[in-house]
Amino acid sequence: VQLQASGGGFVQAGDSLRLSCAASGGTFSRDTVAWFRQTPGKEREFVSAFFRGGSSAHYAHSVKGRFTASRDNAKNTVYLQMTSLKPEDTAVYYCAVGRRLILSSIGSVNAYDYWGQGTQVTVSS
Repeated sequence: VQLQASGGGFVQAGDSLRLSCAASGGTFSRDTVAWFRQTPGKEREFVSAFFRGGSSAHYAHSVKGRFTASRDNAKNTVYLQMTSLKPEDTAVYYCAVGRRLILSSIGSVNAYDYWGQGTQVTVSS
């Protein structure tokens, strides 16, 4: 499975962005699909995930209420709608697919099998 993340950009605090992650070479309709983010010098941080093809997403506390994940299985694409962006949301955002996760591991980088290349989101104050 190859993952292509897109939609990043440079925005002002309070603005919105929508990220996309498209899969090719396979489907992820029954897999766990997640968004992580990373800033220089820090570990990759969990943002959101659909667990094993579920329709309801799990979120990190730092983004809950501001970010909304969605998925279109027909297009093999997941989205991350980010609103009320803050400077601390600045990061490279990655999508990932895991095929053998248990729920308690959705926030673990090591639990995922495939990663996209990342898309930069920069939020200016």
